[in-house]
Amino acid sequence: MKRIRIEGQHKLQGTIRISGAKNSAVALVPASLLSDEIVKIDNIPNISDIDALNEILAYLGAKVSREGSVMSIDSSSIVNKEIPEDISKKLRASYYFMSSLLGKYKHVEMYFPGGCAIGARPIDQTLKGYRALGATVQEEGNKYTIDAKELIGAEVYLDMPSVGATINTILVAVKAKGETVIENAAKEPEIVNVATFLNNMGAKITGAGTSTIRITGVDYLGSCFMEVIPDRIEAGTYVLAGALMGENLRVENIIPEHIDSLLSKLREMGVPIQEERDAVVVSAAMKLNKVNVKTQGYPGFATDLQQPLTVLLTQCMGESILEETIYENRFQNVPYLNDMGANIQIDGKKIHIYGPTTLVGKEVQATDLRAGACLVLAGLKAEGTTVIDNVEHLLRGYENLIEKLTNVGAKIELEEI
Repeated sequence: MKRIRIEGQHKLQGTIRISGAKNSAVALVPASLLSDEIVKIDNIPNISDIDALNEILAYLGAKVSREGSVMSIDSSSIVNKEIPEDISKKLRASYYFMSSLLGKYKHVEMYFPGGCAIGARPIDQTLKGYRALGATVQEEGNKYTIDAKELIGAEVYLDMPSVGATINTILVAVKAKGETVIENAAKEPEIVNVATFLNNMGAKITGAGTSTIRITGVDYLGSCFMEVIPDRIEAGTYVLAGALMGENLRVENIIPEHIDSLLSKLREMGVPIQEERDAVVVSAAMKLNKVNVKTQGYPGFATDLQQPLTVLLTQCMGESILEETIYENRFQNVPYLNDMGANIQIDGKKIHIYGPTTLVGKEVQATDLRAGACLVLAGLKAEGTTVIDNVEHLLRGYENLIEKLTNVGAKIELEEI
């Protein structure tokens, strides 16, 4: 077991370099199985979610090597066999393997994926895509057995623009016969990254990043080299750290357009921001204006930044309202913030944050990945010492978190208990 100890109220100065996007990398790695040759992926973050995916690759017989941030994957000799529950449940993104194996072999056996407990995360839209392309799905408890005599392109209308369902449908469709059209597709940058990766192998995908994606099936996918885009959620988290405690904190290796929704809210609050081509420089403001925020699919405000943003809202003048529209169980961080001195009331899918309030260090629990990030930010701002338990969730998604924050002046350490 690990925990994080933070001594608060230290200014953050210097530069933080953003790593490759977790939410992109965890889809690119399983997508590599669709290639009939060797693929290389650069800017892979060193996080435990990637370790869990590598465990599945090794189990299937793929040859994987890593040199620095470049991962080389040769799946030409893999064995398509049942992926057991003990490894599939380690992360949500394991279900991308289900789609890649179905797309390549027309058969897959796998258990329901795991991940953070942030609310209902059904895979019904993914299964809808499978069935539309001709697959049959058998569910026995947590196990799925999916077969298709052949996969044939079809129109797939997603009931909601789910990132996972959009990527999964693409993965199944790239080797299907004919054309597949995904309507009401999610538009997140990670989807564009995956589509570009597959196109570099030889797939025929257009429209990624829009609500209509078209895929014309191909028989063969070859080798390619691909770079993971910068992590917009990591970038947003450190920009928020700068808004809390920064003194010209520079967050670099980012695509500012990817966090436009956050930057616009920060400007509305009165946070000093200098935007550059691939960086943002941010400082803490003496006074912050209240704002209202509603999470939405991209390019709206990202649900993954909702919990980290809540810390900053505790420092605003008056009542801010934050509405969560994606997951129904994403306020587990609120009781801990209130214990630290925040004044937050939960009202169904909304929280009302009254500020500004003084935060004081306490012992708290990271209930999920982004709740953990929220509590790190709270610890940086709080007076005294904050101890965060159950940080394995947090380490799943942030590469070198302790080192990056220490290098810019934070007093933070990881402890074994």
